[in-house]
Amino acid sequence: MVSLYRGYPRGCSAVAVVQPAVKAIELTLRSSFPGTPATEACAVHTPLFELFDIVVTPWKLVGYLGVFMFSGRWIVQVFATRKHRRPVIPTLFWMMTITGSGLLLAYFIWGKNDSVGVLSNLFPMAVATYNLMMARHAQLNAAPNQA
Repeated sequence: MVSLYRGYPRGCSAVAVVQPAVKAIELTLRSSFPGTPATEACAVHTPLFELFDIVVTPWKLVGYLGVFMFSGRWIVQVFATRKHRRPVIPTLFWMMTITGSGLLLAYFIWGKNDSVGVLSNLFPMAVATYNLMMARHAQLNAAPNQA
């Protein structure tokens, strides 16, 4: 059977191959440029604490906040639906979608470097931006008619 990782032993992940190189670069940056923004940027991968065997880094906090914003938008939608007694998607829903997707995109681009996570958050962010623009245009078009 052919290994998917050409040139690497079977069962070897790309992370295991790249991680030592990343750590070497971080150490070089920290020793060469102490106190510079590049050095501080590397600190975002430094564990803050461990909770129930889960290591929490600053980037993971960004990711968790994004997940809570992205998931919490459905609570906003349920309350709006109950208030109006019909299915409603309020503007706050789209704002929370953009905020949550933005935080998750930041996490998946700079914190995790995961293309699947990036792609899975680009589409909802684009749809939410489009819907907010449509809502804004509807408000602007309705304003002159009301005056």
